[in-house]
Amino acid sequence: MAISRAQLLKELLPGLNALFGLPYARYGEQHKEIYETETSERSFEEETKLSGFSAAPVKNEGSAIAYDNAQEAWTARYNHETIALGFSLTEEAIEDNLYDSLSARYTKALARAMAYTKQVKSAAVLNNGFSASYTGGDGVALFSASHPLVSGGVNSNIPGTPADLNETSLEAAVIQIAAWTDERGLLIAAKPKKLVVPPALQFVATRLLETELQTNTADNNINAIKNNGSIPDGYTINNFLTDTNAWFLTTDVPNGMKHFVRSPLAQSMDGDFDTGNVRYKSRERYSFGWSDPLGMYGSAGA
Repeated sequence: MAISRAQLLKELLPGLNALFGLPYARYGEQHKEIYETETSERSFEEETKLSGFSAAPVKNEGSAIAYDNAQEAWTARYNHETIALGFSLTEEAIEDNLYDSLSARYTKALARAMAYTKQVKSAAVLNNGFSASYTGGDGVALFSASHPLVSGGVNSNIPGTPADLNETSLEAAVIQIAAWTDERGLLIAAKPKKLVVPPALQFVATRLLETELQTNTADNNINAIKNNGSIPDGYTINNFLTDTNAWFLTTDVPNGMKHFVRSPLAQSMDGDFDTGNVRYKSRERYSFGWSDPLGMYGSAGA
């Protein structure tokens, strides 16, 4: 349906002092704090995890050398979604000198709507990350205690007991990440990088990462998390997280959280011959997801 003069009656009358409701500030591209971004030239993308070799055994004198087999573990798939939105102005609204103001105003509003949708889509991967209804290439949720390994073991990127963000739970997460292994059970040198929190936890994050002394105690102990540089990139707030108790850590494990851009944001317009209306459209195509779940650690909170 086109935007007509009936919907913009006040703008046709003299004496209007101001228009408001559209030029609000908006949150930035918060997905960039979590995801690696790559371009795509296909309708979907797939990434396969490989299994290396197990620890080398002792070769006894005169015995044959042991041989091991490498293999593919599992594959993650990214199905790109097309996000599009548009609006139309009637020929009469354009004739009555509303074209310049309306096109400028509502193309900005269109960009705001597209940007908002992208942030909601990106945060949805974390918001749904504890649900068994949203599984990855290894067949389990992003945040799980049972990410299967070729060796028969598992990796866990959640706490043993769901925990709120505090000094104890954050230290436990750092220790747990250091114990992760590859597909054959060999330790990997994984480390946390950045704490991701909803707005409700921003002050807790500041106290945990930026104070010199240990929090919530009268003892004169140092803040070991800060002193050790355990979370080197500090913290970031994601305003699109829906659980006020959930918190997350990005890690230095490669090929973890991925954002593929199939078609970047583009705006276009054209005129409709039959009606004389002018139509505007914004469109982009992308996907958010994860390949290696060890790229992220998460707690749903207590």
